[in-house]
Amino acid sequence: MLNKYPLWKNLIILFALVIGFVYALPNLYPDDFAVQITGARSSTEVDQRALDRALGALEDAGIDIKSSALQERNGLIRLTSAEDQPDARKLVQATLGREYLVALNMAPSTPDWLRNLGAGPMKLGLDLRGGVHFLLEVDMDSALEQRLEAMASQIKRELRDERIRYRGGERQGQRDIVFSFRDESARDEAFNLVKRQHNQFLLDERTEGGQLLLVLTLSEAEVKSIQDYALEQNLTTIRNRVNELGVAEPLVQRQGADRIIVELPGVQDTAQAKRILGATANLEFRLEARPDAATSTTEVYPFRDNENRTARLEREVIVTGNNVSNAQQAFDENGQPQVNITMDAVGGDLMHRATRNAIKRRMAVLFIEFKTETDEQIVDGKVQTVEKRIVERSIISLATIQSALGSSFRITGLDSIPEASELALLLRAGSLAAPMYFVQERTIGPSLGQKNIDAGVMSVALGFALVLLYMLVYYRGFGLVANFALTLNLMLLVACMSILSATLTLPGIAGIVLTVGMAVDANVLIFERIREELRAGVPPQSAINAGYSRAFVSIFDANITTLLVAVILFAMGSGPVKGFAVTLCLGILTSMFSGLMVSRSIVNLVYGGRKVEKLSIGGKLANV
Repeated sequence: MLNKYPLWKNLIILFALVIGFVYALPNLYPDDFAVQITGARSSTEVDQRALDRALGALEDAGIDIKSSALQERNGLIRLTSAEDQPDARKLVQATLGREYLVALNMAPSTPDWLRNLGAGPMKLGLDLRGGVHFLLEVDMDSALEQRLEAMASQIKRELRDERIRYRGGERQGQRDIVFSFRDESARDEAFNLVKRQHNQFLLDERTEGGQLLLVLTLSEAEVKSIQDYALEQNLTTIRNRVNELGVAEPLVQRQGADRIIVELPGVQDTAQAKRILGATANLEFRLEARPDAATSTTEVYPFRDNENRTARLEREVIVTGNNVSNAQQAFDENGQPQVNITMDAVGGDLMHRATRNAIKRRMAVLFIEFKTETDEQIVDGKVQTVEKRIVERSIISLATIQSALGSSFRITGLDSIPEASELALLLRAGSLAAPMYFVQERTIGPSLGQKNIDAGVMSVALGFALVLLYMLVYYRGFGLVANFALTLNLMLLVACMSILSATLTLPGIAGIVLTVGMAVDANVLIFERIREELRAGVPPQSAINAGYSRAFVSIFDANITTLLVAVILFAMGSGPVKGFAVTLCLGILTSMFSGLMVSRSIVNLVYGGRKVEKLSIGGKLANV
C-alpha cells in the first residue's frame, strides 16, 4: 500500500522525537548567575556558618539573592542579576577573608529529574558566556638552561661517586656543559661514564690554554624533547591548578610550539583569574652555603617576607618542584603552619643523598617567580609600550636539617596559614618546567555575552519565522507539514548538541541559522516534484510516493557534499571555525532525518491508506 510506514518505522521516529524533546528541554532552563565559595586549601570545608556570613553581607548591601545551598564541600549563592556578580564576589571575599576563595560562576537550573536522565543544557562558549582569555608563552630558552643546570648537577654527583677528579662543570650557553681535567686518564674515565649513562649528549675532547676539556653538547633530538616536555608539563600544571580551585569548564590547550591558551568561562575578574592559575613560578631546594665556601659556587638571595634579610645558598640544586608528588598544609607541635611534602622516587633519592651528610645544616626553599611588566615610553614622539620580563628569586623557608630526609618531610617557618595553603597548592598542582609569561589577556563581560546570545536567538527566531511563513503561504497544507518537521529538526539539533556536550559559540549560532535555511530545501525539492507529478496527471497517492522517492537522490547528493565540507572545516579549523562546523554537521544530519522521514511520516498519517481527491500543496489543486 502506497504511503504507509510499517509500525516499527513509526515507533523508531517517535522514539527519536521523544529522546530529542527530553534532551532539548534543559535548554529552556538558563543558568543562574552565581558566586561559588570554596576553601583556600583542600582541607577547608564551607559550612553553614560561613555561608550565612556571606548571605548576611549580601543582604546588607542590598544585593538580591535567588537562592543559596551547600554542595559537597562548596557553597553556592545564586543571584538574580549579572550586574551584581562582580560586587557580590568582592563583598563575599572581603567578608570571609583569605581562608576562602570566591569565584564567579554560572549555576545550572535544570530540574533534578532531567539531570537524573543525564540531560543538561548546551555549553556556551567564552564569547557567549563571558569570562577571561589568556595567551601564555613558554620561555624555551630558560627551559633548556634549567634542564642543562640539572644535568650538570647530576653528572657532577656521578663523577664524585666514581672519584673522578674534575674542575668546572659549568653550563655554557643553552646547550653545552664544560668540564676541565688535570690529566687525560681522568678525562677518559669521565668520557666513558657520560657516554654510557647520558646518550643525549654529543661529546668532544679539546685542549685549550693548556687545559684538558670535555664538552657535552645537547643533541638536536634532546633539545626538541626538552622543549616538548616543557610545554606539556606546563599544560598539565596549569590544568591541575585550575582544577584544584574548581573552575567550571575551563579550556587549557596548546597553540603552536611554545604557547598555551587558557579560557575560563564565567570568570570576569582578570586578577582573580591570574590568581586561580597560580603564580608562574618554580621551586628549588638548595643547601645553605658553608661560611668558607667559595663565592663562585654560591648565590645570595633575599627572603620573600623581608627583603632586608638575606642568605647565601649553594648554586647546586637538590630537587625542584617537579619532584613533588603531594603536599598538604598542616600545623606543627606549636600550632604554627607547615607544609607536609611527599616526593616521588627520584626526588626522594636525591633528597636523601644530599641531606644524609648535611645534618644540622640548613636547607632553603627558593621561590622563583617570572613576571611581565609593561612600561610606556615616548619614542620618536609616539607612546610605545615596552614589555619587561623580570625573574624574582626569594627564600620562603630556611630550616635546619635534623636528620637525613627522604620521600617525606616538612617545610616550616611559614608566616601564615594562607601562605602555607598557597605553597601546598603550588607544590601539589606541580611546578612549571619553564617560565611562562602572559602575552595577551582579554576579559569578556557577562553583558557582552548576553547581548551575543540575545542577538543570536533573535537571528534564529527571525530566520525561522520567515521560513515558516513562506512555506505556509506557498505550499498550504504541505507547508504546514514542512513547518512541523522544521520545528522538530531544530529541537533535534539542540538535543544532539546537548547530548554530545558540544559548545555553542557565536559562529555556532550562525551555523544554526544556516541550517534552518538549508533544512527546508529537502521539503521544497519533494513538494516541487509532487507538483510536477500532479501536473502530469499522476494520481495524488502516486504523486506523493514519486515526490519522496525520486527527490531522495538529489537531496542526498546536495547534503553529503555540504557535510564533507563541514567535516573538513572541523578537522582543519580551530576555535570559531570548529564551532560553526559542529552545528553545520549536526544540522545537516537532523535536517535529512526530519525532511525525509519525519515529514513523510506525517504525510502518510494524513493521506496514506485512504482515497484522496485533492492535495493542499499550493498552485492548482489536483483532482483524482
